[in-house]
Amino acid sequence: MTHRIILFRGMNTGGVRAPVGEQRAMAEAMGLKNPRTLAASGNLVVESGKGTAALEADIEAAMEKTFGLKVAAMVRTPEQWSALIAANPFPREAAAHPAKVVAMVMKDGIKPGAVEACRDLAAGGEAVQAIDDVLYFWFPNGQGESAIFKKATPRMLGMGTGRNWNTVLKLGEMAGVGS
Repeated sequence: MTHRIILFRGMNTGGVRAPVGEQRAMAEAMGLKNPRTLAASGNLVVESGKGTAALEADIEAAMEKTFGLKVAAMVRTPEQWSALIAANPFPREAAAHPAKVVAMVMKDGIKPGAVEACRDLAAGGEAVQAIDDVLYFWFPNGQGESAIFKKATPRMLGMGTGRNWNTVLKLGEMAGVGS
């Protein structure tokens, strides 16, 4: 058994809601150990011996059965999460303004041309870089004001879900990354 970080796409945004206590109960009913949530932000950390792809499929099926929600889940191991943190191409920005750096974890990879499309939309010092299956964004004026954030869709980028750097680090702590 080892930690697994589970990210849900679109949870608690746009009316897609599943109470975190009920998410933890669902995880326990699935046989996952020590389920923990981080706020109401679509994040779950569990202990499991399952591989990431199998756990993603099981979690997605359980979310649909339990809550009637068809949401994408992205599962990462502590090693993958540690690599995600280490690869951050915006370390100075993340240290100074962690809420303005976003790591978007992709389910099935980044679509060809996604980075270029985001760079074409970028304004006001915004930046994007792709490393492995993660798109990293720097939003100096905040994500809510970003042209990239307003126009980039799964059709353009691929299926993924973003977390600001504060959340990335807290999820890492919950999964024992760096300890």
